[in-house]
Amino acid sequence: MTTWEYLTTPLVIHNTAAILNNWGRQGWELVQVVQGPEGGLVAYFKRPVEQDQEANAGLAAAAEAARQFEEESK
Repeated sequence: MTTWEYLTTPLVIHNTAAILNNWGRQGWELVQVVQGPEGGLVAYFKRPVEQDQEANAGLAAAAEAARQFEEESK
């Protein structure tokens, strides 16, 4: 059985392709894009969890996404 990990990240309209390509290179598959509660876009991604992968890998990816988003927003 495949086990999945998930990631959500905001999408900056003027930089959407770069953000999506960045996550795609890291093995994330785009599942859906929806409007966030504050009007911006939010992307939902998934990727299979490898058996030897750390349990908190998704948390590390989310932290990296937040860091990148904050840098782009400055």
